[in-house]
Amino acid sequence: MPILNLNKAQRRKLSIFAKCIVFSFLAWGLFAVSNTYTYTVKSGVQYVNIPDNRAFHPLQSDTVSIRLRAVGWQLLFFRLQSAVQPIQVDLSGLENRNWIVLGNQLGFINRQFPANQRVIAVSPDTLYFDFSKQTERKVPVTPLYRLQFSRQYAVIDDLRVSPEYVTITGPLEDVVQIERWETDTIRATDVSSDIHTTVRLKQNHRANINVYPTMVEVSIPVGEVTEKILEVPLKVENAKSFSSVKLLPGRVKLTVMVSLRDFTRVTANSFEAVVNMEEWVEHGVNKLPVIITRMPEFCRLVKIEPQNVDFFVRK
Repeated sequence: MPILNLNKAQRRKLSIFAKCIVFSFLAWGLFAVSNTYTYTVKSGVQYVNIPDNRAFHPLQSDTVSIRLRAVGWQLLFFRLQSAVQPIQVDLSGLENRNWIVLGNQLGFINRQFPANQRVIAVSPDTLYFDFSKQTERKVPVTPLYRLQFSRQYAVIDDLRVSPEYVTITGPLEDVVQIERWETDTIRATDVSSDIHTTVRLKQNHRANINVYPTMVEVSIPVGEVTEKILEVPLKVENAKSFSSVKLLPGRVKLTVMVSLRDFTRVTANSFEAVVNMEEWVEHGVNKLPVIITRMPEFCRLVKIEPQNVDFFVRK
């Protein structure tokens, strides 16, 4: 590989040339970020000042395009952000009409951005709404939790929520689609005792739906658990077209996790294990899978032995 041999004067000229390139690039960059640019971003919409006596449906997407004007370095940092903040839209004007002109709210929208960024337009400029009769409905609360338990501890009973139901208010066609309302996720580590906490309901992402109350009390019963092994007889389903069906084996061994409190309550009669002959009739399986059709809610199934059984059929 040839080696470039330069004398002292040549190395000096090369160094000066490289410095000129670097200085030129820095000057160009400084000039570029000092210029003013107009760019477009997508943003979500949050509705505020919603009329109390009117239930509404937005007739367009909850995402709008915002045209912003800012200098280049602001644009650079803005592009590095992971998400664009949603803009708030004032709906107080819906008291006497069914549309909102965003061009009339540019002052209100600009106050939601830094002073060195200016919103010059929002598309679509006009948002339309459909109004319907407002209704109420009570739905159950579903608590969400993600717990890490100490060794040999787990949830041992049903969770208790107070109140069990919340009232949702909004347009009939939206309210009837809501079957339950979830809470924020309860998180804890090294859990070895009952949890009693107050938790917020999940944030309402529909501006035309109101929820009351916004917080509930949740109790999670936690206790020590252990394994218990039970032998449960197998039952045969959909066998009326056969004179007899013999299963080998006729019982299965279940390993379950159960709390020490309920250890003596859990017996073989607490479970039901079945096989379905339709698996053989319709799919021609060689072995029938075991299905657990009844089990106490406070038990957790660990293992079934065997998971599939042989069978003999007499037609």
